[in-house]
Formats: sequence, structure tokens, C-alpha cells
Amino acid sequence: MPKTRQAPAAAPSLPPPSSGPNGAAWFPHGFQFDAHSHSDGQLVYAAAGAVATRTERGVWVAPAHRVTWTPPGFEHAHRFYGSTDARLVTVPADLCGELVAHPSVFAVSPLLREALLALTDRAEPRPGAVRRLLAVVIDELAETPEQSLHLPEPRDDRLRAVTVLLHADPGLGTTLAELGRVAGASERTLSRLCHTELGMSFHRWRTTLRVHHALALLSDGRSVTDTAMECGWSNPSSFIDAFTELVGQTPGRYQAESRGHRR
Repeated sequence: MPKTRQAPAAAPSLPPPSSGPNGAAWFPHGFQFDAHSHSDGQLVYAAAGAVATRTERGVWVAPAHRVTWTPPGFEHAHRFYGSTDARLVTVPADLCGELVAHPSVFAVSPLLREALLALTDRAEPRPGAVRRLLAVVIDELAETPEQSLHLPEPRDDRLRAVTVLLHADPGLGTTLAELGRVAGASERTLSRLCHTELGMSFHRWRTTLRVHHALALLSDGRSVTDTAMECGWSNPSSFIDAFTELVGQTPGRYQAESRGHRR
């Protein structure tokens, strides 16, 4: 397995994601690429750390054991959490039809991880090698169910006023009725809008937002207890349950694995 490299002190040298070629670089916590689009598809894998991809349809977060997929033509931005070993892989447009036609996140199997690292760790050893590795990547993704930590965003101005407040402070404990008074809508109206525009309940959306925030804090080295408190949970146990349900592992295990990848 290729060794994960140490993070450099200098600014990352990886070209912007819109420029095309596969590449690898370490990014500091909070580093971001502004909104852009490209004619090919793109996979972004954080071999260590985490990456969030934002589009007009919302935000997708990929911890170190998942990979983000953005099809051609979607304007999107990336933000990195923790010291992130980022791997960017371009999928030529003629191969994109074999993957889903919307942004998503997939689990990374051991074989998929090795293929992504090989595509970004070295120059093409023989003509056609990159294309053959991409075929392995696509085969793995085609057989992997989506595991999207997707946070959709509303279009309705009233519900958007609520989500903007919560984005600014994910730990805010205000009820939907109280938020409705700020947004000029009843609790019932906002609850209905959550289901029609977000495809989930208000509680589920806020929990997902808090888990997104928790991933960023844990990736930056914050303790599980401090993360739980800052993200609005009244005790670490309820935070651990919610995090495990959405991410597929406990926050402690996620943090330990992230540290292991960095080493």
C-alpha cells in the first residue's frame, strides 16, 4: 500500500480541480476550492481527513472511508477538514454514463482505495494503465450502494431563512416553532416544506447538519465530548448514536482511523 505522505508546511501545489489531470496534495484544515465545473466527471477521495462538496442541490461530506462523485456539468465547490490527503481523479465523459447522474458519496472498499491511490501516486507506468485502473474504479462504484451524507438545501425563502440560521450555529437548540417566528411561517408550514423540499423531517435535516459539523471538528482533533456539546447534543451518548447511524462507525473509531491514515 502506498504510504500516506506527511503534510507540507507550504501551500498545496495541486492544480484547481477544473484543470483536469489526476493529482494528490495535502490541504490544511479549512482549505477550499471555489465554485467551478468541468466537462468530465470527478472523484475526490480524502485518504486522510474529510472533504465536503457543495452544489446547488446541497452538501455532500466524505470522511476518509468514502469518496465523492461529481458528474460532468455540475457547478461545485470543495472544502477540506483536518489535514487532508486529497486525491482527485478525473473520469472521462465517455465513461461517466456507467455511474449515477447526480453528485453522491460512495463507500471505499480496500480495492477501490488502492486503485485511487495508484491513479494519484504515480505517473502512468504503461500506455493504457490509467484507463484500465479507471475501469476497476468504475466497476467498484457500480457495485457499491450510495452512502450519501447529503444535506439538501431548500429553495423556499422561509425555509432557507431557517437553514441559514442553523448553518451559522449547528448547535442552536431553538425549536422549529421558534424558528418559524423568525422566518414568518408556522411550524406546520415549515414541517411540510422540509418534507417536500428536503425529502426528510426537520429533525433529520438538523441531525445531518450537526453530523457534518461534527466530522469537521473531529477531523481537526476536537474530542468526542467537546464535539457533542458544540454540535448541540445534551450528552455524548446521544451524539455517538446519531453519528454512528449516519457515518457507519463511532466518532471515536472515525477519529482513530483518521489519525492512523495520517501516520
